[in-house]
Amino acid sequence: MKNAAGVIVGYLAMVVIVMVSFSALYRVLGTEGSFQAGSYAVSSIWAVASLVLSLIAALVGGFVCAKIAGARSAVTTLAALVLVLGVLFAIPSFGADPAAAARMGAVDGLQAMQNAITPVWIAILTPILGAIGVMVGGRTQPRPDEILPL
Repeated sequence: MKNAAGVIVGYLAMVVIVMVSFSALYRVLGTEGSFQAGSYAVSSIWAVASLVLSLIAALVGGFVCAKIAGARSAVTTLAALVLVLGVLFAIPSFGADPAAAARMGAVDGLQAMQNAITPVWIAILTPILGAIGVMVGGRTQPRPDEILPL
């Protein structure tokens, strides 16, 4: 039970951190800073920042998972989940053509999220870094008295 709770709560922590941090990043960079001119292809600054923010989320998710579950197997399961889901979410970017998606002016966050075109190398690297981040974040094995009761 603790392992499943650790994986679920660790993953939810990652999702929340990614949603909040990416929303904040979009507000800071704006449309023009987030995308290449006249396109939905993400800018270089967005690509680098998204990798950093995703890695931070993975580190926290791994830590939370280990803290709740107290078992390396739960952290490994979360890392595998991050890798598999990340690859599945990356598949649409393999056929995306940045030239085909012209953007006119500023767009809201939802429209930006729906239409953003991420380079294939980012789509491939993100789940790999995510899985590594989860393993590193979960590396600190808590003592039994530190494990959160469920």
